[in-house]
Amino acid sequence: MQKQKTKFKQTEIGMIPEDWKVVKLGSVCEVKSGKRLPKSKTLVEYKTQHPYIRVRDLANGTIKVNELLFLEDETFNKISRYIITKDDIYISIVGTIGLVGLVPEIISGANLTENCARLTNIKKTTKEWLSYFLNTKIGQDQIRSLTVGTTQGKLALFRIKDINIPLSSLTEQQQIVAILSSLDSKIELNQQMNKNLKAIGGAIFKRWFIDFEFPDEKGKPYKSSGKEMIESELGEIPKKWKIENVQDFLMFEKGIEPGSKYYLTKYSKNDIQFIRVGDISTPRREKIFIPLKLAEKKLCKQDDILLSLDATIGIVRVGMEGAFSSGIRKVYSKDKGAVPKGYIYFLLKNKFIQNTIYTYAIGTTILHAGASLDHMNLAIPNNEIFSKFSILIEPIFNKLINNLIEVKNLSQIRDSLLPRLMLGKIRVNLK
Repeated sequence: MQKQKTKFKQTEIGMIPEDWKVVKLGSVCEVKSGKRLPKSKTLVEYKTQHPYIRVRDLANGTIKVNELLFLEDETFNKISRYIITKDDIYISIVGTIGLVGLVPEIISGANLTENCARLTNIKKTTKEWLSYFLNTKIGQDQIRSLTVGTTQGKLALFRIKDINIPLSSLTEQQQIVAILSSLDSKIELNQQMNKNLKAIGGAIFKRWFIDFEFPDEKGKPYKSSGKEMIESELGEIPKKWKIENVQDFLMFEKGIEPGSKYYLTKYSKNDIQFIRVGDISTPRREKIFIPLKLAEKKLCKQDDILLSLDATIGIVRVGMEGAFSSGIRKVYSKDKGAVPKGYIYFLLKNKFIQNTIYTYAIGTTILHAGASLDHMNLAIPNNEIFSKFSILIEPIFNKLINNLIEVKNLSQIRDSLLPRLMLGKIRVNLK
């Protein structure tokens, strides 16, 4: 990859190299619709051979495969023509508009909601090139400009065909895609690694603090080795453990709400990113900033643990920096370092804590779960057990944080390169 001296020309999408061209999307692919579920038919949770993709299943250029629902055979047979394959691109066209991405091979042949369109029979370019361009600011701006409606926007199929697409030679397209794909592959690898780390850490936490099978002085699992258990209000717990409320040993620091009138969409040196509940549930939505002087020292670092207790409740996040809103708590040990961060993280993600948050939440439209903290009573070990657990869990927690930092850095590099490569501001070496 190199910066070459290139002559540019003005086009409908701005300046592009003279040897590139701009074409209508409809000239390089077909635009087809998804299909509404037949009347009185519903989706099922148990897996069949027919996954059904809804807009809510789309996120960050991919599909949340593990959250898909399915069609029964009879329903599928009625809408079997409306499938999307690994050779197509999806684009959401109703409500949340402009989510664009590729279809994982594992669900190739899935049915697609009528709130999405598919780009199929692609020619003169590749699905990767189209997907990357439609995710640039210029691509997204065109999508927004062609959307109609106020209460619920809609992007008509015939309008999608009018989106302007830049095309270089196919060889250059492939080399540009290879650069971007290599970054995406590394990002995906780190995300998969973190998924595995969370599963491992959660399993270790459960074994030690729920099943009470932490290693005894001989390295054997405590409970199943017949070690002494005592009765408590929560049932049997190990001898010398005690029942405490989480607020006895953890701080749940509440954030601030400066007011939306202070929200800024552009950053300056006197500002700081403002993290709202929506930002920890959908991390890649547009960032908001506030003046630093309004942050009131309600700040978090990348290894701080955040918990949402308002609106979308129960979300546990790390890897974020900035000031945080009043719907979020920063959770840390009251006695600095006494409780490992890995313990706090996996405790908050544990089923018992999550169920307690939802059980004691109040509200209908917007949930509030601050009162749930009063009901989080746990069996707590002595500091010696915490110290032993720390040796095991902190490397896992730290690796998870480091992976998140690397994902953030790689994403910034990709997002910086994406528009420059897709518009020929940086040219690849074709020699």
